[in-house]
Amino acid sequence: MKSFALITFFFFLLSITGMAQTTGKITGNVIFKGDNSVIHGASVLIAELKRTVNSDDNGNFVFTDVPPGTYTVHAHLEGFADETKTVTVTAGTTVTTVLELSLSGVNEQVTVTASGSEQLTFEAIESVSSVDSSEIASRASAGLGDVLNNEAGVSKRSSGPGTSRPVIRGFDGDRVKIATDGVSVGSLASQSGDHAEPVDIFGAQRIEVVKGPATLLYGSNAIGGVVNTISGHDEGAHPGFHGYLTTIGATNSNQGAASIGLEYGVRQWMLWGNASGQRTSDYKAGGDFGKVVNSFTRNAAGSVGGGYFGTKAYFTTNFNYYQSRYGIPLDFREEDPEFRSLRLWRNDIKFNFGYNDPALFISGIKFTVDFSNYRHQELEDSEVGTTFRNNVGSVRGVFEQKKAGILTGRFGFETYHRYFSTVGLETLIDGPVRQNNFSVFGLEELKWERVNLQFGGRVENNSYDPSNPDLRDRGFTGFSGAIGSRFDLWKGGAFVANYSHGFRAPALDELYNNGAHDGSLLFEVGDQNLKPEVSDGLDFSLRQQNKLVRAEANFYYYHFKNFVFLAPTDEIDKDSGFFIADYLQANSRFVGTELTLDVTANKYLNVLFGFDYVNAELTNGTPLPRISPMRGRVGLDVHYKNFSVKPEFVAVGDQDRVFLNETPTAGYGTFNVSGNYVVSRKHYANIFSVNAFNLNNRLYYNHISFIKDISPEIGRGMRLSYTLRFF
Repeated sequence: MKSFALITFFFFLLSITGMAQTTGKITGNVIFKGDNSVIHGASVLIAELKRTVNSDDNGNFVFTDVPPGTYTVHAHLEGFADETKTVTVTAGTTVTTVLELSLSGVNEQVTVTASGSEQLTFEAIESVSSVDSSEIASRASAGLGDVLNNEAGVSKRSSGPGTSRPVIRGFDGDRVKIATDGVSVGSLASQSGDHAEPVDIFGAQRIEVVKGPATLLYGSNAIGGVVNTISGHDEGAHPGFHGYLTTIGATNSNQGAASIGLEYGVRQWMLWGNASGQRTSDYKAGGDFGKVVNSFTRNAAGSVGGGYFGTKAYFTTNFNYYQSRYGIPLDFREEDPEFRSLRLWRNDIKFNFGYNDPALFISGIKFTVDFSNYRHQELEDSEVGTTFRNNVGSVRGVFEQKKAGILTGRFGFETYHRYFSTVGLETLIDGPVRQNNFSVFGLEELKWERVNLQFGGRVENNSYDPSNPDLRDRGFTGFSGAIGSRFDLWKGGAFVANYSHGFRAPALDELYNNGAHDGSLLFEVGDQNLKPEVSDGLDFSLRQQNKLVRAEANFYYYHFKNFVFLAPTDEIDKDSGFFIADYLQANSRFVGTELTLDVTANKYLNVLFGFDYVNAELTNGTPLPRISPMRGRVGLDVHYKNFSVKPEFVAVGDQDRVFLNETPTAGYGTFNVSGNYVVSRKHYANIFSVNAFNLNNRLYYNHISFIKDISPEIGRGMRLSYTLRFF
């Protein structure tokens, strides 16, 4: 009996030892590279396992029960450049690593927009840019387009500083989706150059840009790309207070802005809130032009929310409010110009529910329900001329599959209902219009040691139901799909190839507009018989990333069948004085390239280079309207401990490949300098920034602006910002 008991006890110990040795452990420390001070509250992620912990008071972190394998460990804290290390875990061992967060230099970024799941931007099939909160504060402007205008392949469209909106690889309007945490903002900026995007840039943890077709996950109005503002509120619970306070002041436009955000966690519960406000006066253009009259902006925003993050289930809710007023620059060519401005309001409430259990076949689910109410008024002098409303309700569900060998993936559905109406002088569409959308999608990935293969599809239905009996109901159903692969060429080097097939239903304004439109300075005539756009595209990317060199070279080619464009005629509408323009369709093609290079010359100096170019035309050789010209930039990043200074020169070429009645623009160059200084402690960081722009005070015009004939861009100025982050 004693012998049996001893044998049983021996095998029990052996089994326990065997189980303990089937997994390993990853430990480490997060520090600030400038002075080696420890950092508390940094988020540390194992990308492959989707596991996250926070560094403790001493900057330490621990992952237990890590299966053997090679993993990417990623550290992130708002205001700092991220850091990534690759580690290999074997059974029964502990791997220790140090993650050094820096103010600048090579910056590893995580994206959730590209594939719907956390991954490094370097590993994504799509080309992704990401701008963090510190860079947002340094670039802070009234419009979203100004913040992203420095990114490769991204330019800005505007009718004044309050309306700037990103243009991606020449795509604008309904072909670029603007989202917050993956859900459409629900604005009307895609329909008009003088409509703004109601996005609180100061409340963003980061802004991600997916360049090229993203219809697979985000629908037909992402056929040119996605801009996704990430709040960070869905990323789990942390104990105690986290938050920030940012103040901004600038010369030239007399910009003043402030933003504050707080998060508080108790066990598995989180509460958060933030508020911001910004105002600018009329800015001065370069050269001897003087003030651009009526270019002022005002905006305010706030949000409040909370959530529960259990071991497997979580639930969050968030309410956002945004309001703004901004002017449309006067036409100095007129004897008695009209003072036009817009007042805008948007409120939004969002509910998220998710459940994660790696043991189940459906290892994760996430449901998002969102209700957005948007309204803006167009004022002539101080009188309301037209009121626009756009109310959207949406539901999105995503299901994550349990990893089966080399196969992972996710699938889901999305539906939304939209109610659009206009009342007043500029009623381009007579009567309200309802739009309904439903789609299902799937995205799968096969991952080998050196090769990733990603493929998926989306079926989408859009229907329009105008209340005016003179307007036709329209319905469109189409398929979008993509297949792409990433090949590891050498350590830190990769080649990516991607084919995409996209479908886009004609937009509401393209079908039904019929009237004078101040936003485009044209009398627009829609076509109720338009067909869906269909695109076929190829993207190629060569990437290099290590401590010495971070580089990416992209090439793309897109062919569109039934591309919709607004074509001015030689006829003039007598009442408005605008040229009459028809929405037409023809085949078109877009071809272009983007280059970015960041070379670490030594521990104190990085050399930066960027270049982008797009050529877009109808297949008969006619250039498409408002396509950004060739652009290049060269700069330095000089850093020592807590200091960083970045001088740069930006050169933009002539754009004389223009559409009918479009004005060509001359090339120009501007010189800019930005700088940062960080004082970091265990629980807080002070970040001081300066951004001096257009120091040569060059007079220049943005080719993509709807009012480039009358409104040059801002002249010499300086922006100062201070951010306190506590964690």
